[in-house]
Amino acid sequence: MHQTKKGNQYYFGAKAHIGADDELGVRLQKAINNPMAQKRKYAVLERLPDDLPEDWAQILEELESTDNVTVAHRDDGSVQVFWTVVKDD
Repeated sequence: MHQTKKGNQYYFGAKAHIGADDELGVRLQKAINNPMAQKRKYAVLERLPDDLPEDWAQILEELESTDNVTVAHRDDGSVQVFWTVVKDD
């Protein structure tokens, strides 16, 4: 997870650099890096039937251990990821 500044806007982003399934990592990366998610500063992530439980757990663990990120588990099994972007002085 990282943040960057573009103009006067700060963005939070995800890179699929962990050892989980590439397809799952890319899909979640796209959801987090989506322009609407960046504007709202949250994304809803869903585990699909083909996602291996251990890969899903690994990605959630990575997200939960990231500074300025909160992961909320929803009743439907999805997770909502919230983040704050710390501005450089």
